[in-house]
Amino acid sequence: MRAPLLAATLMAAMLVGSALPAQAQRRKECGPGPSFTEWLERTKAEAAAKGISRRTIAATLDGLTYDAKVISLDRGQRKAFGLTFEQFIRNRVSSGRVAKGRQMLRTHAATLARVEQRFGVPKELVVTLWGMETDYGVVTGKLPVIRSLATLTYDCRRSDFFRPHLFAALELVDRGDLTLDEMYGAWAGELGQTQFLPGNHVKYAVDFDGDGRRDLVRSVPDVLASTANLLASSGWKRGQPYEEGTENFEVLREWNRSLVYRQAIVYFASLLAGGEPIRPAAR
Repeated sequence: MRAPLLAATLMAAMLVGSALPAQAQRRKECGPGPSFTEWLERTKAEAAAKGISRRTIAATLDGLTYDAKVISLDRGQRKAFGLTFEQFIRNRVSSGRVAKGRQMLRTHAATLARVEQRFGVPKELVVTLWGMETDYGVVTGKLPVIRSLATLTYDCRRSDFFRPHLFAALELVDRGDLTLDEMYGAWAGELGQTQFLPGNHVKYAVDFDGDGRRDLVRSVPDVLASTANLLASSGWKRGQPYEEGTENFEVLREWNRSLVYRQAIVYFASLLAGGEPIRPAAR
């Protein structure tokens, strides 16, 4: 009987140890508030009130711990905001990635033609987003999405932004779109081959391969169609240009609010389209 008791004692000590730094960090930056454990219990109750099943709540939230690494990454992202266009495209729009994008246009030509016909978003732009976000599904992230979103929601800086995405992540598991084993992604909770936040997955994901699931992790047709659907639903103007200064360039804000990121999207897509590369106008 002593071994199980010892294991339980050690586990309790680990949970308390992980909760204390979380609570201390939050209090330092946000003022008094509940411990992560207390907050988690309230979140479970809120999830139940939203109709999430008890089975899903137990599978996703029981024993969940705070991830200090996620907070560190969140605080450090400002470094990327100061990059110039040339600095940004050096890594994001490499010759190898452009060549692979052209290959993807050929490989998935039939699917992309259907996507463009239905949603009105140019195929080269859809492939650009796929390449820039995850190198065409290769680098999708390895962090547990629900733990990351819970940590960011518990943190006080952007709780209102991340809270809906946390409950959307629970909904994705609850209704069977994704299994818990598939809920891995980037530190801010983005998942799948074009890095949708869970709330966007719920709103815009499309079952384009007809298998009954809206799967942005493994299904390329679902990924491509859902990416186009997000832009189409955000006001994309079919057949209109998308370089800086156009309405469609403003629609790209719904994908990423960073100006240099959107400039890089236009540049990359223009390379895939085979025309003259579109660079930002000199300022």
